[in-house]
This record gives sequence, structure tokens and C-alpha cells, in this order.
Amino acid sequence: MLSTYSRVSLVKKKKVLDIFRISEDATMRSFGALFYTLTVVVAVLGFDVAASYRLGVGRADCTGPPVEIGFMGYGEFSQRGQGIHLRQYARAFIFEDDDQARVVFVSADAGMMGHAVKRDVLNLLKARYGAMYRFENVVLSGSHSHSVPSGFLMSYLYDIASLGFVPQNFDALVEGITLAIVRAHEGMRAGRVFLSETSVSEANINRSPSAYENNPRWERDQYRDYTDKRLVQLRLVDEAGHLFGAINWFAVHPTSMNKTNRYVSSDNVGYASVLLELDRNGVRVPGRGEFVGSFASTNLGDASPNIMGPKCEKTGLPCDMLTSSCPTGAGACIASGPGKDMFESTKIIGTRLYDAAIKLLKANGGREVKGPIKFAHQFIDMTEMKVPYVNPTTGESETVHGCYPAMGYSFGAGTTDGPGAFDFRQATLTDSTFWNTARDILAEPTPEDKKCQAPKPILIASGRAKFSYEVQPKIVPTQILLVGDLAIAAVPAEFTTMSGRRLRAAVREAALEAANQEITVVVAGLSNMYTSYVATPEEYAIQRYEGASTLYGPHTLTIYLEQFRKLMRSLAHGETVAPGPMPPFEDDKQITLSTGVVFDGHPFGWYFGDCKVQPKESPYHRGDVVRVMFIAGNPRNNLMHERSYFTVERLKPEYEETNSVEHHRSRDEWEVIATDANWETKFKWHRRSTLFAYSDIELEWEIADQIEPGTYRIQHFGYWRYILGGIYPYNGTSRNFIVE
Repeated sequence: MLSTYSRVSLVKKKKVLDIFRISEDATMRSFGALFYTLTVVVAVLGFDVAASYRLGVGRADCTGPPVEIGFMGYGEFSQRGQGIHLRQYARAFIFEDDDQARVVFVSADAGMMGHAVKRDVLNLLKARYGAMYRFENVVLSGSHSHSVPSGFLMSYLYDIASLGFVPQNFDALVEGITLAIVRAHEGMRAGRVFLSETSVSEANINRSPSAYENNPRWERDQYRDYTDKRLVQLRLVDEAGHLFGAINWFAVHPTSMNKTNRYVSSDNVGYASVLLELDRNGVRVPGRGEFVGSFASTNLGDASPNIMGPKCEKTGLPCDMLTSSCPTGAGACIASGPGKDMFESTKIIGTRLYDAAIKLLKANGGREVKGPIKFAHQFIDMTEMKVPYVNPTTGESETVHGCYPAMGYSFGAGTTDGPGAFDFRQATLTDSTFWNTARDILAEPTPEDKKCQAPKPILIASGRAKFSYEVQPKIVPTQILLVGDLAIAAVPAEFTTMSGRRLRAAVREAALEAANQEITVVVAGLSNMYTSYVATPEEYAIQRYEGASTLYGPHTLTIYLEQFRKLMRSLAHGETVAPGPMPPFEDDKQITLSTGVVFDGHPFGWYFGDCKVQPKESPYHRGDVVRVMFIAGNPRNNLMHERSYFTVERLKPEYEETNSVEHHRSRDEWEVIATDANWETKFKWHRRSTLFAYSDIELEWEIADQIEPGTYRIQHFGYWRYILGGIYPYNGTSRNFIVE
């Protein structure tokens, strides 16, 4: 079924207004304003003030539709959601200096970020706060999990795995990110910021070493490793020395969960965030507590968590290093993580990141970040950009320019984290008549395109497609947030290891030359828009997956380096840059082939919420898995933001009766010890009948070592859609069971 998505419908939705239903005690806000005024007065009078900024943190649920929608990342059409393992969250951080200059950084458990998502977030914030939050001072960054729903980017190629645009997922991100920023805004307080870093070994490897080795030897000799091993942490502390927020940047792909996965999951970095927040907040259930801690994306383009390296699927022998291919009959070339399966690998990598971050937090070390807050933002048309380039090997100078976006043959090969289809191989430098014929049906590249993109053989001439809306963007955002002497370079793509190193160096050198200022630079990847990869010109020449997915030709990075130097110089000199050309508004052109929920049914003799499979009567023990199943409605009827599709509950000790498993129905008698956001839980939705719309929801809870003996139960919450209209809530409860 074809349909278009109108932005008018989003504006009219009452639920958009519901995101602002947060606690707003006017007295407390007035007290906070008075306290801030007194703080400024004290500072003017010359007394010592510990705080150097006003800071805010906020977190909100942004989980997308967990079933029947394709995932974003692997481009696998068959990878459609069937449930939840870890919920998605947006985590917001606000920084304001004494001059009331303010910036916002958000890390969301999303595949990446879309321009339209940011635009609509800003529109909602404008309705509440006026012009305080704008394109210029807000960065939205996606964590890059490959196990979250797609369909929110409004670019044909990127939304294809979800069969087009998915309004429900788009709205979930917009509303969740907005609510996180609102909570950060309403909770701002005086505080200080500290920066520290540490090394994390055994958490990433370079998945394209042959491309990395094509970078100049003198440049590679400056670095010990083929990937960045440093974890950079920004710590937020209030006036009393109380830690209430942290951002951690580490270069690793959230691809521990492979493309066979069907559970919504924030993957390794999301799990690390959950561990950090549970630890600092002293709670059992994710999404609760004052402390907000994120693990944000950076230059992760060629950094894989599958540290055991690539092997031929059927023989276990090493793959060809250049092409990532295997002999005939040996299967695909696939890299694996350190665990026995993808769940254990996710847990191991996430725990290693958490361990490094928590040590930094507990050490209370690092240096304090001080200085004014500044920001610069500019949209640029990559196809029109011309910049100077000095060959790092020969020293020769020339003027280079961007190309119309195009994807190379090696894009079709996929990566060792998720191999592609057909007979494509990485490092392909020649084309074929067959694939060129197929390519030209969508769009035929011009001779200038082929020359500009060389040595990339063009598989998809996305910049020339005459589709109803953009296949891939041409106009991209570039942005720097400067918090004291920390520069956050927000890039709309996946920068490879060496690309990120060059960008950090370029921004750092520009600050030194323009203002004689030493700064620390972090790259915030997949921010504000998505435009695939950015490889160095030398890596581009090898045409592995990352080079083939570098959209604007061999000098894509060269353009970005010059652009970010320009932004840094403008900040140093106090100059304002022109906003640049705005990306096109194409909301009304979006197409979706993904149908909504029509109705829900239940078998004769059963009703929604009836427990179909009960816990066993004999006691469970730590390490066991409790499984229950309920008659269910479609989970897409309500995404249960800030709630849960099910809870695991323990009877409070004061209500315990020796050897009793009778039902206790009073809510006050039970405490929730796990939800669908916990690592140890999973829910899987089963469609039992398409004709009659029967479905079940299967819930699993793995009993962790920390679980106390007692009486437990599992409750399921959902909504069902009536065939004649209307959506109605229901819930069901399992019988009680014992954990010894």
C-alpha cells in the first residue's frame, strides 16, 4: 500500500504535546533562578565560586516500533524486528557559560541521525523556549547500533531496508530526543566539567587493515595501533561535588549483534551506558535515576568489535586480507566477537567499555575544562565545494572538488561485520556490464561522475537519480561546539580511524594558529545527518567497503578538513559564518510500503493478557531462565515509552508467606526488579495467524546471581486494536513462582 506522510499530521497529533508532561514545580524553578542570580552576584563581587558553568542532563525513552520493521545498518531486508532485548534511550547534555552562551549534545541509541529529525526536534523546542535552541548550538549524534528500527532518514537508499519511511519510528526519535533535552533544560544547575581519558584494549580492531596500510608510512608511525584505543570522558559535577553526568567517546562499531538478530538492541555501547547508569544511580531498572551516562560515537568507520577477526564461515581459515573473500565452498568471510554468541560478545565488549569508564569516574581525575562556550555551524553543498589539497607523499598542490554522491561496487560486498550479497568483493576496482546495466535503470552516471569518483567503479549513481526525493544527500551540515578548550567536531558520517585523526589534528592546529590556544578535539560521529563513510584519499584508492561508501569522491575528507579549519578559525576570531544552503524539505514526498496494524484478534476461549504458558511450579535457581507467554496485541499499537511491555516483580519480604505461591494482587505488595529494558530480559512477539491477527508475546527472564530468593511473578502490558476502530489497554499476570 502506497501512502505519503504529511508533516501537518505530526503537528496535529496530540501526543506530541504529551512529551512535555514532566514535573515542573514553579517554586523550585524560581528558587533555581534566584540561586543562579546570587551566584553571578557573588562572582562579580570577587568571591570564589566553584562552579564554572550551568549544566543539565536528561534521558528519555526513544524506542521505535519493535516488530515488523526493518533494522538500520546491515541493509538486510529479512532483518525485521520481533521483540526487544535493550530499549533505546536519548541522553542529553546542556552546557552554559556566564555569558549565557549555551550548547546541547545528545547521544541517541539510533543507527545515526537524520536532518529532518533534528529539524523537528528544534521546532518542538522552539514552541517551548523560543529561539534558544537552533541548528547552530545543538548536536544530535546517533550511537550507530545496527539493531534498531530504520525508516527515519528521508533518503531513499537509507530507508530502503524498512520499505520506506516509517512515521512511527520517526516520531519516537523526535519525541524522545526532545523530552531528553527538555529534562536537561529544566534540571540545569551550577557545576564544573572535567576531561579525562584512558586506553581500552581488546575492544576494537580495524576491519580494513589493507586500506589503513595504504596511508603514508610516516603518518602511521605516529600511532601505535590501527584503531583509536583511547576512551575520552567528559564528567559533569555540581557545586557540591556530586557527579550527575558523563559522556564517553570510544571508536567501535555497535555490531556485536549481527544481522541474524531480530531483537531491538542498543548493542555494546548501549549496554555500557546501561551498566554505567545502573551503577551510579544504584537502581535495578534502566532509565531511572538522576545520573545520565552515554557512550557516544566517534571515528568508528573501520573499527569493529569483532576482535577475533574475520574467518571463512565453513572452514574457519583466514579470509583474503585485501578482498575479504573466501575460496569457493568456504562460505562468507565473517568476523566474530570474543563471546560464544552475539549476546555474550555484546556483553563482553560493553563491559570492557563500562569498566574503563567507571574507573575514570571513580578516580575523579583529569583536568578541569574552563573557558567560554562557542559554536559554529554551516551547511555546505558537497558537490560544489572546491578546496586546496597538498599531497602528503609528494608535496604537490592542486585544487580538488566534490563529486555527485555515488556508491562503489565494494559497497555491495558489505563488511566482515555483515557481508553483502551476490558476488561482490571488497577492493573491487573494475565494473561489469551486468551490474552497470542494472545500475543505469535507476540512474546512469555521467562521464564526469566516473572521472570524479575514480578509481571507484560506480554501482549506484545516487546523485543522478530522478526519484521523487533524494536518494542520498548533497547538502550536509558541519558543526563545532566549543566548551572551554574542548572542541566537539560534529560530522554527518562515519569517519575512519585515520580520517578522524586527521580531522582532530586539523581542528587543533587551526585553533593554535588562529588563537594560540591548545585544545582537545573529539569527533562526534553520525551527527545531524547521515552520509555514509569518509575514508582518507589513500584508503579510498583501495576501494574497500569504507572507500566505496565515501559518497563525494576521493577528496571527501579533504573538503571536510578545510571546512572544519574554517569553522575553528571563525570561532577563534569571533566571526559569524553564513548558514549555507538548507537541505531540501521532502517530507511530503516520502513513500512507505510498510503497513500499519489493521486489527488484533484472539483465539476462541482466550482473551488479551491471558497467560498461555505459565512459569513452572518447581523452584527456579540463579542462572535459570523463566519463560512465560501471553495472548497479545501487536506491540506497535503502543511503544510503551517510559513504561514496559512487561515487568518482573518480587513480593516484598514483609508479605512473604512460608512456602506460599498464592497470588497477591495488591500493587503495593510487589516491587519491580526488571523490565524489558534490562539486559537479562527479552521479549519475542509471534504472529500466530495473519488472517485472524492472532499473536503471542513470549517473555524471558534470566535469573542473575544478584537476585534474592523469594516469590516472583511476571506481568505483561499491552494494547489491542479493535477491527471497528479504537485501541484499548490490557494486562495479564503469570502465576507466582519461587526463586531459591
